[in-house]
Amino acid sequence: MQKTIFTALILFVTAAAFAQKAPYNPAIDVQHYGFNLEISDANDSLFGRATITVRFTKPSDAVYFDLINNTDTTRGMMVTGVKEKGKTLSFTHRGDVVTIRLDKNALANEVRAFEISYKGVPADGLIISKNKWGSRTFFGDNWPNRARNWLPCKDHLSDKAAVDFIVTAPDHYKVVANGIKTGEKDLPGHLHQTHWKEEAPLPTKVMVIGVADFAVDHPGAVDGIPVSSWIFPEVKEKGFRDYAQALEILPYFIKNVGPYAYKKLANVQSKTIFGGMENAGAIFYYEGSVTGTRKSEALLAHEIAHQWFGDAATEADWPHIWLSEGFATEMTHLYLESRYGIDTLVKSLQTDRKAVIEFTKKKKVPVVDTSAGTNIMQLLNTNSYQKGGWVLHMLRRELGDDVFWRSIREYYASFRNRNAYTKDLQNIFEKTSGKNLEVFFNQWLYQPENPTLDVSWNYNEATRMVSVTVEQKTAHTFVFPLEVESRRADGTSTIHQARVDNRKWNFRFSSATKPTGIRLDPNCNLLFEGSVTEK
Repeated sequence: MQKTIFTALILFVTAAAFAQKAPYNPAIDVQHYGFNLEISDANDSLFGRATITVRFTKPSDAVYFDLINNTDTTRGMMVTGVKEKGKTLSFTHRGDVVTIRLDKNALANEVRAFEISYKGVPADGLIISKNKWGSRTFFGDNWPNRARNWLPCKDHLSDKAAVDFIVTAPDHYKVVANGIKTGEKDLPGHLHQTHWKEEAPLPTKVMVIGVADFAVDHPGAVDGIPVSSWIFPEVKEKGFRDYAQALEILPYFIKNVGPYAYKKLANVQSKTIFGGMENAGAIFYYEGSVTGTRKSEALLAHEIAHQWFGDAATEADWPHIWLSEGFATEMTHLYLESRYGIDTLVKSLQTDRKAVIEFTKKKKVPVVDTSAGTNIMQLLNTNSYQKGGWVLHMLRRELGDDVFWRSIREYYASFRNRNAYTKDLQNIFEKTSGKNLEVFFNQWLYQPENPTLDVSWNYNEATRMVSVTVEQKTAHTFVFPLEVESRRADGTSTIHQARVDNRKWNFRFSSATKPTGIRLDPNCNLLFEGSVTEK
């Protein structure tokens, strides 16, 4: 996901919508969602029928799903009936939860399916509005747990399930969703029904539909994966040009990370509150992403990287969101490095490092942040994105490219279609590298600060030695490799390497002449701030 410049829109997402439990709704493991939805141009009402197949993890006499109540006369959902195998079940719908009483208690590991009929005007989650040309549009926008506004579900990323969307809409619209299109047909009354089927398990945060008067382009395929572009007709030529860059991006991640998890990749111009939203196999981008200049390459790379990290391999709980956003940030840098060289990477890292330092001055929280509570949007911050990306960059430099990429591939292979915690990633890097990385992961991901260094140096003419003192000013004592560049009057320089493991650390190196200056981290491999003085 890319954070959007339209931050004001986030204010519409209320903190109440983010209430979570840990573990969340532990009695069931959802296996499949079938959503049969009807929309119209007459009004904003949604008519839905959800068939939810669950495996009970323990004996139960009831089952509950999230669904925002119809709290007033204009917004929210109202359940009109619940059935199991055609038999009507009793239910309550209070506190944004549908509780279904079972006529026969469920046994552990028993699989059962429930049909929930409902209707209403979505308060959020399904954004019904108009694009900048005044055309009516419908776009799912579920992140982080806003699916409950329009879909009865277990609305937490820890429970992934397959999903079918069957959408009935006026026949002038085109419908896109997760998965592949398995059927469509015309219906009486100028209606059209489209069926999309996704067999790979998804978290609800990336389950979507998009309904609009799209122009659609099919620029090609990568490894048998069809790539398409869904653009508002007024800018279709520009959009087709911009979004076709996906054909160049997709092979990089397939080659370096592993197989693409889905059967298609649709890139969709939309009305999302985010700059981009990584819905599985159907990425939504904000309207302004279409310019015809192909300057959206980094945005596309970020969202496509999410198909591996966040969608297929999903963080198990919100404090571990860096496994999604930090990965997408770093993978975008690595893709751009492969295209344009290391200078592009260094420039991006310098920009990100500055942002992390500024963020930490304002708010001291760790990357794996459990303090956000119910305000999940709060986690869309510099720590999750830029610092998370920096952590991966430092791992790459610490372990080398070969171990880094082998670890990334092993992580993806192990947690594709599953959920992971930060500790799972650490275990894989330790296994692949043969190193204990406890100190590394602890200091960079669980400490609320970054190294702040006071560095001083002096030159001894008699011994022709440079003495350097590094003093850490943070509460936590970090351990890290440090590169120090000494510059000479003739324009040449030498890089000296050492490992800092104390609050105050000293080292020396020889120099035939007095350096004209000392520079820290010349290759941009350390997340830190600091100053250098001569004494």
